[in-house]
Amino acid sequence: MKSYKVESLIYYTKITSDSKHIVKKSQEEIQSKLDEYAQKGYRLASTNSTSFGMAIYVYLYFEKDE
Repeated sequence: MKSYKVESLIYYTKITSDSKHIVKKSQEEIQSKLDEYAQKGYRLASTNSTSFGMAIYVYLYFEKDE
C-alpha cells in the first residue's frame, strides 16, 4: 500500500528589477521540502503549478510504500 502527501507552496510576484526573484526564492524552499520528505521515506511522484493573480502556486506530490 502507498502513502501520499501533497505540499503546496505559494510565491507572490513583486515589482523588482530582478526578473528571476521567484526562481531564486523557490529553489531554496523546494529543495528544503524535498529533503524533508526524503528523510521521511517519501519520493517526489509529480509536480504541478498554476498562476492566479499575482501568485504562483506550486504543488509537490510525494509517495512512499508502507
